[in-house]
Amino acid sequence: MKDEESSIVYLLKKLRDDTTALVRDEISLAKTEISEKIAITSRNVGYLAAGALVAYAALILILQGFSFLLGGLFILWGMNEASANLLGFLIVGAVVGVIGAILIVKALDTLKKEPLTPTKTAETLKEDKEWVQSKVP
Repeated sequence: MKDEESSIVYLLKKLRDDTTALVRDEISLAKTEISEKIAITSRNVGYLAAGALVAYAALILILQGFSFLLGGLFILWGMNEASANLLGFLIVGAVVGVIGAILIVKALDTLKKEPLTPTKTAETLKEDKEWVQSKVP
């Protein structure tokens, strides 16, 4: 009888220790997964910002050229110079504004698709819960 009780006590202690170790491992996995996701997201946001700054400088020069070109066309069509240049810049500005809004929406949608929650850890926690429930009568 004592052997049975001691083996039951041993098994319960072993179950407790294994469960504690499992929970610690899951917490460690969650921390690692969250750190990886934050690092990837941060790096990509940095690349996005750097690329945007370089492209912005080039885009300003190109857009000024298009604005003056459009203004020149309006002058050829008989508009006075001030109105033609103003209209050229307004048209180019409106087109660029629409394109910019589309790009911002796309970038935000892409960032929202990558969840910051540790999905792998949540899955393994469910499996661990099922395992513990199957071991405890």
